Amino acid sequence: MADRNIRVHAADRVAVEDQEVEIVERKGIGHPDSICDGIAESVSRALADLYQDRVGQVLHYNTDETQLVAGSADTEYGGGEILEPIYILIVGRATKNYREVVHRDGERETKIRRLPVESTAVRAAKDYLNEILPELEVGTDVILDVKLGEGSGDLVNVFGDDEDESAGGEADAAGESDAAPEIPMANDTSFGVGHAPLTDLERIVKEAEGRLNGEYAADHPELGPDVKIMGKREGDNIDITVAAAMIDRHLDGLDDYRAAVEDVREFVASVADEHTDRTVSVDVNTADEFPEDGEPSIYLTTTGTSAEQGDDGSVGRGNRANGLITPNRPMSMEATSGKNPVNHIGKIYNLLSDEIAREVVAEVDGIRDLRIRVLSQIGRPIDQPHVAEADVVTEDGVALDEIQGEIREIIDRKLADVTSVTEAAIHGDITTF
Repeated sequence: MADRNIRVHAADRVAVEDQEVEIVERKGIGHPDSICDGIAESVSRALADLYQDRVGQVLHYNTDETQLVAGSADTEYGGGEILEPIYILIVGRATKNYREVVHRDGERETKIRRLPVESTAVRAAKDYLNEILPELEVGTDVILDVKLGEGSGDLVNVFGDDEDESAGGEADAAGESDAAPEIPMANDTSFGVGHAPLTDLERIVKEAEGRLNGEYAADHPELGPDVKIMGKREGDNIDITVAAAMIDRHLDGLDDYRAAVEDVREFVASVADEHTDRTVSVDVNTADEFPEDGEPSIYLTTTGTSAEQGDDGSVGRGNRANGLITPNRPMSMEATSGKNPVNHIGKIYNLLSDEIAREVVAEVDGIRDLRIRVLSQIGRPIDQPHVAEADVVTEDGVALDEIQGEIREIIDRKLADVTSVTEAAIHGDITTF
């Protein structure tokens, strides 16, 4: 076992599942904040691919400041129209140049090559929007813009030896640079958190949104991807509140809308019944109003997202790295999506902490509730955190001393393999929101 600062101790709290009140939220993939998260992460992966293809390694970049300014729409049964387009600004930093060394007639020649980072970012964002919001036409219903500056000199230097601080983030290519360090250095003094196992409420909220935007939406085109779910548990009573954007062109009138809302309610209730024996109540679109005189006020959209109705968005304001917002748990305020997956602790340690927690609970019997926190120190190898902590609530009859060694061993193993998180993020094999 490597000499890492790993601490395992008994929690001075009850398990979240046993607390009197629990709150859990998830913003679906069509929510404005989630749209920004998804675009930022898609751009991140595209830039990583660009750098690896052109230079042979991932260079310094971050795209975790993407913003969405809402538009407006005129909804109508059978199909409305966008009045003001949604505006999305891809913001961040990226290495734009690299030095290519070529040999001609025995002479060594260096050329500065410029990388198409902006066009790569726009293309990735467009592809992502076409995938998750097919009702929205990129270029007319939504305007994409990109502002990627150069990286900060000190952070570029921390990133690795292949980037030249004096050159404003330029990098060598063609095998002429020093080899990048096998284990990158942390770019920041920050932390990541994770927990396991999920409570009944956490599983219900996460799976309900995933299945609504998966199997359910495939058979119900009237449901837009902007699905937000809030779960509350008081004792053994669970209340689920769903905000589901309905798409106007797939509905012929108010009766169709009401039927669509009821279908969503029944589906979420059925998902909840699969995960708990507690009493569950489900409400959908509770802000709808149906006055006896006048027009009803309902959650009807043209494109399936509230981004067409004045709801702005930003990276990092929604789901945490595990896909949930959990005020009963410690959470990092870092925006995981869009951060560089090589050495940005705000991304790596949040994803890693979640993986550690799930793996420990899967492999070690007797754990009721587990919290993982991993802290970095800038300039320190990312496999050597300042501290990695496991806060454990054991099942009745299980002493922490009996399982402490197993927990420590798994944490050490996952830290030793920390670069696998980078590969998973680059290849899109791990979710960040």
